[in-house]
Amino acid sequence: MIVGIGVDLVDIPRFERTLERTPRLVERLFSPSERERPLRSLAARYAAKEALIKALGGSDGVHWTEIEVASEASGRPVFVLTGSTAAAVEDRGITMMHLSMSHDANLATAYVIAEAAPGSDPT
Repeated sequence: MIVGIGVDLVDIPRFERTLERTPRLVERLFSPSERERPLRSLAARYAAKEALIKALGGSDGVHWTEIEVASEASGRPVFVLTGSTAAAVEDRGITMMHLSMSHDANLATAYVIAEAAPGSDPT
């Protein structure tokens, strides 16, 4: 059962200017392994994290560096959640999350669908 959907769009040049003005923001938003990615990938990962928060219905218990966007061997993006963020997702009854990301030209986007087991109460 779908319990939440989130989407986000990032203007990559604007995102770049923000990171240039506030370099420590990278440490507050991304895990160490994510920080090695190129700018367009960081923008897509930022969009993914924003979309996840929207799919969850809010940011209570969620911390940016506890949300990592990794890739399966096939290249499919997946969330790796830790700490209070993993607990917040579990507390909401979410058992599956689907993530799609893309970047082209000056835009990065992400779409998240959060699912709970049928018959569960994800409140």
